[in-house]
Amino acid sequence: MRTLVACPPFAGSLLKNPALSFRPGSGVIPDAPGCYLFKDAHGRVVYVGKAKSLRSRLSNYFAAWHQIHLRTQAMLEAARSVEWIVVDNEVEALHLEYNLIKRHRPRYNVRYRDDKSYPYLALTTSEDVPRARVMRNPGSKDDRYFGPFAHAYAIRDTLDLLLRVFPVRTCSQGVYDRAERTDRPCLYYHIGTCAAPCVGHVSHEEHRELVDGMAAFLGGGTKPVLTRLETEMERAATAQEFERAAVLRDQLFAARRVLEKQQMVLEKPEDLDVVAIWEDELEAAVQVFFVRGGRVVGRKGWTVDKVEPIGTAELVQDFVLQLYEDRDDDVPPTVLVPEEPEDAEALGTLLAELRAASRTGRGRPKERIAFHVPQRGDKRALLDTVTENARESFQRHRLKRASDFNARSQALRELQSALDLDEAPLRIECYDISHLGGTEVVGSMVVFEDGLPKKSDYRRFKLSQDRNDDVAAMKEVVTRRFRRLLKEQVQPLVTEDDGGQTHTRRFAYPPNLVIVDGGPGQLDAALDGIENLRVDRGDDPLLQEIAFVALAKRFEELHLPGRRRPVVLPRGSDALYLVQRVRDEAHRFAVTYQRARRRKSVASSALDDIPGIGPVRRRALLERFGSVEAVRAAAEEDLVAVPGISMATARTVRLHLSRDGSG
Repeated sequence: MRTLVACPPFAGSLLKNPALSFRPGSGVIPDAPGCYLFKDAHGRVVYVGKAKSLRSRLSNYFAAWHQIHLRTQAMLEAARSVEWIVVDNEVEALHLEYNLIKRHRPRYNVRYRDDKSYPYLALTTSEDVPRARVMRNPGSKDDRYFGPFAHAYAIRDTLDLLLRVFPVRTCSQGVYDRAERTDRPCLYYHIGTCAAPCVGHVSHEEHRELVDGMAAFLGGGTKPVLTRLETEMERAATAQEFERAAVLRDQLFAARRVLEKQQMVLEKPEDLDVVAIWEDELEAAVQVFFVRGGRVVGRKGWTVDKVEPIGTAELVQDFVLQLYEDRDDDVPPTVLVPEEPEDAEALGTLLAELRAASRTGRGRPKERIAFHVPQRGDKRALLDTVTENARESFQRHRLKRASDFNARSQALRELQSALDLDEAPLRIECYDISHLGGTEVVGSMVVFEDGLPKKSDYRRFKLSQDRNDDVAAMKEVVTRRFRRLLKEQVQPLVTEDDGGQTHTRRFAYPPNLVIVDGGPGQLDAALDGIENLRVDRGDDPLLQEIAFVALAKRFEELHLPGRRRPVVLPRGSDALYLVQRVRDEAHRFAVTYQRARRRKSVASSALDDIPGIGPVRRRALLERFGSVEAVRAAAEEDLVAVPGISMATARTVRLHLSRDGSG
């Protein structure tokens, strides 16, 4: 392979595209597979990618600026040069991309984080006398690792049972050396869970055979072990060696107990891994179940910050490559995935080469790893189960970030800094508009204090008229809310009515920050409403202390008054999670109210055609009885009790509804 560095920039206008300042000249980029590296002004790599054709892929970065994704724009604004490396084929490009990402850790590439520290069962085959250990962070690549397991207690229980079948060493090096010097085995030998290679009760070769047997059993080769134990137990019983038969019986029982702990998920004893993803535009949760011999022998989860625009197929490819580059000694012949990777053939060939290289001398054939998207049967059911685990992991991750005090404090500090506020926005209000084609237009106000929702202060708004104008609707909602704020500011905090009931003026608390769902149009409308209040009520200093921003859904941009360029919070930041959660809650609250009104409107349509029942009487009937069904079941005397309903009108209502119900 050979490295090529981009040529000096060509003469021409930047056209608002920073990438054009270092765009290579025409024809310089080779039409060949390889990897490319974007670097910043200090020479640090900010992004690494691969391509079947470098010329075709890199040309996408130098297209019209408005056609480039916002997150890609952020990378190009940070970059000052581009280099590329040409390789012979796509397989080499995949392998090179992984190594470059691992070496440079570019901040704009996808990052995978373990959602927790999972324990492994390790066999330290790199040592002269291997031992079995529970480890959370893999050590030497020459050792054998099994798992990861969901819980440490589960792996310890499994190891305790396995040691009765394969009594391998588990002691530390210090304990082993002391036993070797004193020629006295430790307690593990006396309780039957160690063969004592330290004092020569078994040779090092015999002990390694025990280690290999345990590895084979954990790797799915359980049937030969069970068959051997059964055969030897029967021989010992036939020869009347009852003590040995009892030992073999206990070992057989322990081996079967281990298998009971491993859930059987496939009818056939197949080796495969199952990869499932649950994602949104900004992050994803990945879960993997490791299946050997048809049984689940381990599982692990990751969370992913999408610092670049990436689809599911590309995410699957990146994840699978990173997973098996680190587990090249445990690559199964089949991987179940939600979507086939982008370059499935090249990736399958590369993984086969990695497995063959790690298993030299183990007799495994070098076949391409197959990627399969199951559509039915037990494999589809298994993929659905893993997907459900990914969904739950994704929700736990979001809730943890939302509920963690330190994360909330950090989010408020980041938001204060990004928006240049005088103090952290301890009270945030967010407004959203919802309607169906301009009908049943409603607004919502949600409140977050200290980064947590305060549902007692939520408010709903039924707008004065139906119209398909979100900007005007936003102006009305904000005006009504802050007119109420100014009105309640001059009232006592707590008032008492004639019946002795106390009432707290909840609208009297001013927010530090107001977020309107939308773009500059909605922001200008909200500010116009505030400006009108200032004209009507005077330049109240209370209104001057409140910061306003608009959050655009498409690119998660924060638009500020008087600023031409929006604020883009860093991907994966606590501040971004907070404003997204506030916006989503406002949207949920508005949509719920709008749907409720729509259902009520549809229900009241049965009253629309009744002669003599107009909007006022229809509203009075529904307020009195709650539903059309209750009106239909009401007696004439009950209907007359409603203001505006005469006896003749009541008879008309009952007659009309009885016909409508029977039809």
